[in-house]
Amino acid sequence: MGSFYQNGIVANLHDFSYGKSGNDNYQKLEKDLIEFSNTNPMELILPCLFSEIKGKALPNIIEEINKTKFLNHVVIGLDRANKEEYKSAFKFFNNLKTPFSVLWNDGPRLMELDNELSEKGLSPREFGKGRNVWYCIGMTLARGKAESIALHDCDILTYEKSMLAKLFYPVANPFFNFQFCKGYYPRVADGKMNGRVSRLLVFPLLLAMEKTIGRSEYLDFMKSFRYPLAGEFSFRKNLLPELRIPSDWGLEIGVLSEMQRNHSSNKICQVDLAQTYDHKHQDLSENNDNAGLSRMSIDITKALVRKLATQGNIFSLETFRSIKATYYRAALDMIDIYRSDARMNGLSFDSHIEEKAVELFALNIMKAGESFFENPMETPFIPTWNRVLSAIPDFLERFKKSVELDNAELTK
Repeated sequence: MGSFYQNGIVANLHDFSYGKSGNDNYQKLEKDLIEFSNTNPMELILPCLFSEIKGKALPNIIEEINKTKFLNHVVIGLDRANKEEYKSAFKFFNNLKTPFSVLWNDGPRLMELDNELSEKGLSPREFGKGRNVWYCIGMTLARGKAESIALHDCDILTYEKSMLAKLFYPVANPFFNFQFCKGYYPRVADGKMNGRVSRLLVFPLLLAMEKTIGRSEYLDFMKSFRYPLAGEFSFRKNLLPELRIPSDWGLEIGVLSEMQRNHSSNKICQVDLAQTYDHKHQDLSENNDNAGLSRMSIDITKALVRKLATQGNIFSLETFRSIKATYYRAALDMIDIYRSDARMNGLSFDSHIEEKAVELFALNIMKAGESFFENPMETPFIPTWNRVLSAIPDFLERFKKSVELDNAELTK
């Protein structure tokens, strides 16, 4: 995005090289990263489902990763795979030129360790991306070799090697002070605007919360992110042992909330990753609160509310009604803006579909409020790895050994 925009809260690292100079700039970034990797090893976390191996995105992602020369290791979290599928997945990832580890999360060894954690109340509450990412972070800590760690989804249809370089660079460069980096990009593909949850829920909801509850450093921080639901972020290793992440679909919001709570904003940045970005699209799921964008909107709203509550904000049913009404008006105003933006850029735009999404999200704000009141003791965050090691000091050592045994059985 060719813009110098900065709001002074979180640094925006732009990409001004789109066009003829883009490849030249990548060569410079990669040269630096190769040099950094000698003293600052970099590991990539890939949380994936077995079904994604058969998709269009992941094969290209592996091909693009193979074009890079700065990665030291890849940690792959594999969900929803039986034994034969695990074997098939391992064979698929053997195409990687970088050393890798595959976490067979559904395998007997790792499930036995998960049950051990469960007995002590330390295991993730539900299966999903949050749990997968948490165990991958555990493997990275158990290996103890990475200084910088990046994470991204495995359903990116427009993936290019430059995305990985730009994601790593801010935290891998020893001359930068950044501890955490978040990716951003325009969600435009196939001649239309995507990213409905960010556009139609998160942005107007943050505005509505500010109007209803009042301005806060947290809301200012969250509003500063160009694409808060981006699944691409990177860390320096010291952040990981105390990182609390949600096990539900509030993962991205939860990670940002942790960064705001624990770290100065001048240690946090966001980077322009791509000129265009597309990935697997979720259904709206109007008739199912436990799936698709409907479930996501409820989890995200709860994540924001829980964070504000921890800062002393008091919520009542009247508060939620006010937030809903304010949100609805703000979201409709944004639809008018998006319509104009789409027309200026020659994109198709269906106001009816956009307003249907807003109506569902408004309804789900109230459902999130009801859940918040019905479950006041809910603890959605997975325990930190430091807490796990306090309770079971040798857990990560045994966890790493189990992953290595699973992998070794397929490399004989």
